[in-house]
Amino acid sequence: MAHQSNYQTCLLFLQPLLLVCSVGAKVPSIIVFGDSTVDAGNNNQIPTIVKSNFDPYGQNFEGGEATGRFSNGRLPTEFISERFGTGYDNITSHLYSVIPLWKEFEYFKEYQEKLTSFLGKIRAKALLNEELYVISLGTNDFILNYYVIPARSSQFTVEEYQNFLIGIAENFIFDIYSLGARKIAIAGLFPIGCLPLERSQNLLSGRACREDYNKVAKDYNVKLQRLVAKLSEKLTSIKLVFLNVYDPIQEAIEKPSKYGFENVDLGCCGTGTIEFGLACNLLSIYTCVDASKYAFWDAIHPSENLYKIISNRFMRTSLAKFK
Repeated sequence: MAHQSNYQTCLLFLQPLLLVCSVGAKVPSIIVFGDSTVDAGNNNQIPTIVKSNFDPYGQNFEGGEATGRFSNGRLPTEFISERFGTGYDNITSHLYSVIPLWKEFEYFKEYQEKLTSFLGKIRAKALLNEELYVISLGTNDFILNYYVIPARSSQFTVEEYQNFLIGIAENFIFDIYSLGARKIAIAGLFPIGCLPLERSQNLLSGRACREDYNKVAKDYNVKLQRLVAKLSEKLTSIKLVFLNVYDPIQEAIEKPSKYGFENVDLGCCGTGTIEFGLACNLLSIYTCVDASKYAFWDAIHPSENLYKIISNRFMRTSLAKFK
């Protein structure tokens, strides 16, 4: 669009969001809301045990730096921004596994207000409309909340909890839409029953995937796709897409050699069974030598290679309409 040529590199207005900008791009910038699967590291500044800013995290990142990403290297959002031709500035990336979604929205409101003050109402509105908003939520809610902390599982059945999360997602989409978001991509759940952490607790079945957990993920994804369809009809000018995370991960697990993986049931870090966050560290003496051969980096999070596979699939499918 013609107006995009007027945009310069974005100022560092918004600390708690991932903001990447590029002059003249069809998607001039990408803003990400989400959990540890898209946490680029500024969780480091928050008093929490949910950190990964230490070795061996980031061993395959540029310079081998442990930036706070829950991976051995880059994240899906970074591969996506690269494919869109946008820049990437880690200074502005504060994505959370610990800060609640409502707080992320407050920071987004602050960004919108400052952007309007700097660019003026018309240009700010145009930029907000063209930015791509990526939402990645839900995985941590199930594996680190519902199935671990009794408070939620005693309050909700699985289906009720799915509907609870769908309601949160719907309200959040309405909220960012009200502030100008028009291009929105929301990710579904992983095959959570195949995460190394869950397989390691399934000893009676020989560490097989927990198919009951996978069914929960698939059912949730169906509900999320229905939400996307509903809001696409209801909200004027919105381009809302569902990011199918489940299928590319499941395919890599079922056909590892196709993607160059030698291990899909263990994480690379430590024993690969339970280590993530603080438990994945330099004392994890069994950490693998070559993370590229592993589908998972730690007991919960995919490796850089698997993230790249997922991102490439997105660019060929759901995100193709934004190119």
